[in-house]
Amino acid sequence: MTEWDIWLKKGERVDDVGFGGLFLIQKPAEFCYGIDGVLLADFAELKKGNRAVDLGTGTGIIPLILSYKSEGTELWGLEVQEASFERALRTVALNGLTHRIHLICSDVKEAVAILGAGSFDTVISNPPYNSNKDGLKNVNMAKTIARHEITGTLEDFIESASGLLKDRGDFYLVHRPSRLVDIFILARKYRLEPKTIRFVSPRFDEKPNIVLIHCVKNAGPELRFLDPLFVYDKNGEYTKEIQNIYERKKTCSDTGQV
Repeated sequence: MTEWDIWLKKGERVDDVGFGGLFLIQKPAEFCYGIDGVLLADFAELKKGNRAVDLGTGTGIIPLILSYKSEGTELWGLEVQEASFERALRTVALNGLTHRIHLICSDVKEAVAILGAGSFDTVISNPPYNSNKDGLKNVNMAKTIARHEITGTLEDFIESASGLLKDRGDFYLVHRPSRLVDIFILARKYRLEPKTIRFVSPRFDEKPNIVLIHCVKNAGPELRFLDPLFVYDKNGEYTKEIQNIYERKKTCSDTGQV
C-alpha cells in the first residue's frame, strides 16, 4: 500500500504536475491532460484579488497550476463529466486547496445561471477542439466528450465566458489554428475583443498546431502577435522556454491590460 492509495480508485494514478509539489489524480483509460493546459495556465495573467473560472476544467489541472503561479486569487472550475469532476474534487483535497479552488459539476451552457453574470475578472478555457461533425470519435465516451463538441459547442464556451466576465474582464483560450476564423467571429459577436495571439508549434520546422488567444470584454480593436513558441528542440527535448515555464516561480501581475 502506498501513501496515495487512500485517494485513488481503480485504474487511477497520481502524477506530479511539475509545479510547487502539486499532484493530480488521473485515469489514463479516460483522459489525461496535455501540454496545452499547461501553456494556457502560463499564458493567463491573474492579478491579486482576481476571481477566475476555468470552463471545462476536466480533472482540474488549470486551476491547480494557477493556484501555484498566482496569489490572493479565488479559483473556480466547471466540468460536465461527473467522473472527471469527482476526480478533480479529490485532487483539490489531496493538495489541501479546498479553501482556494471551488468546483461545479454542470453543463457550460448553465455557467452564467449558476455562477452569476458579470461575476468574474478572468475566464479561462481549454474546450473540445473538434466540432461534433469533425474528426474520428473515440469509442471511450469520456475521451470523445473531452475532444468533441458533444456537450458544448465553441459558441457555448465563448458566450458563457462573455456572460461571466465583468466589463474589461480577460478571457484566455487555447484551441487549434484551424478554428481561428470561428473563434474571432464568435468572440466579437459576444463582445470579446481579441487582443493577443500566440502560435505554438511542436518543433522549429513544423507548422503551429496550437494557438493561445487573449480577449478583453468590451475593449477596442487591436491585435498583438507574440513570438511563436516551440515545444521541442532538434533533440526531442523541451526547448528552453518550455523548461522556463515549468521552472517559473510564483508571479502575480499588479497591472491590468487595456
